[in-house]
Amino acid sequence: MDFSKDTPAVVTGGASGLGQATARAFAAAGVPVAIFDINDEMGEQTASEIGATYHHVNILDEDSVIAGFEAARAVHGQERICVHCAMASTRGKTLAFDKETGGYKRLDTETYAKGIAGVMIASYRVASLSALGMSSAEPMEDGERGCITMTASVAAQDAQIGQVVYGSGKAGVNGIVLPMARDLMNVGIRVNSIMPGIFATPLMLGAPQNVLDSLAASVPFPKRLGKPEEFASLALELARNSYFNAQTIRLDGAIRMAPR
Repeated sequence: MDFSKDTPAVVTGGASGLGQATARAFAAAGVPVAIFDINDEMGEQTASEIGATYHHVNILDEDSVIAGFEAARAVHGQERICVHCAMASTRGKTLAFDKETGGYKRLDTETYAKGIAGVMIASYRVASLSALGMSSAEPMEDGERGCITMTASVAAQDAQIGQVVYGSGKAGVNGIVLPMARDLMNVGIRVNSIMPGIFATPLMLGAPQNVLDSLAASVPFPKRLGKPEEFASLALELARNSYFNAQTIRLDGAIRMAPR
């Protein structure tokens, strides 16, 4: 796909971290960008800096996502690129020892379902609604109408203790990719996912320095945290290179997460 003003992009979670870096990269490539987020201050600031539009969108709310797409399309036209970085999850072990009772307490199903809703179901929601819009767009070269990139995680393949929700949710994101790509093959829409390892996002950088140093040392090479710009670079290539389809790609410096 050749980038231009005629290939608008929507980036969820674009107010910070991986999403913000991705929004910046697409804007720098000459693509009109719409940022979806719930952090209004950072979203507006980022949009102002890169010439994008900001839309308050809650990925847990179907109506909010639909309204966000409608608002973005009213300004930029139908998006040809959708990069979904936003998520909401929960933590907890399947069984955790409770000192007060002297027994084990189960992670309740409702908590598990809430986490899955913010990871896997939200990914399907955003991707499918974007695909619906793309389906009515005029086909480009090779009959392509658009490209959707979801954000999974290395936890999809080697989740750690306490990540039963996050790990299975991100595995579910990867599980969407191939059947959705096949569902959309005759429509001309590609679907991929990126599995980032340990990245230097604002959330991660809030950890103590000794923890950050230990995490960096655990990466085989290069021995550092990933840069959000490196995630953005891959997101650009997945959109640019139309032969990428139904791929789930690790971006992790060759790390394989230990159980804890």
